[in-house]
Amino acid sequence: MTVSSQVSDGTTTASSVDLLLPRGGGGVLAAQCPSRVVLDHVTSKWGVLVLVALSRGTLRWGELRRVVEGISEKMLAQTLRTLERDGIVLREASPTIPPRVDYSLTDRGRELTERLLPLMDWVLANADEILADQG
Repeated sequence: MTVSSQVSDGTTTASSVDLLLPRGGGGVLAAQCPSRVVLDHVTSKWGVLVLVALSRGTLRWGELRRVVEGISEKMLAQTLRTLERDGIVLREASPTIPPRVDYSLTDRGRELTERLLPLMDWVLANADEILADQG
């Protein structure tokens, strides 16, 4: 599979798809590719929604629970722990009473959401039609 793009001077360059899907196999399609673990973390339903919520700025636990409707406390905690471990979300605890914990995106998380938000725009623009086509 080769995907290419045309540069302004008329030349064609190979895209990153050539690097992701090498002709001899492997790449992201290989069962043991480490990208699969990260892909699972950042593309889970709750992972995506938490990232979209945090793309607007820092939020506290309760704010995240209200913004990401339907997420259970257990799933929010698990999702935040995973994204924090991956270096995508920053957890900052303040030694106050009651304790205050803020969540924000790291530089890596901001870079990720810059790529994720256009996908979410597409999903929102097409969701009604896709669901209507299902019957």
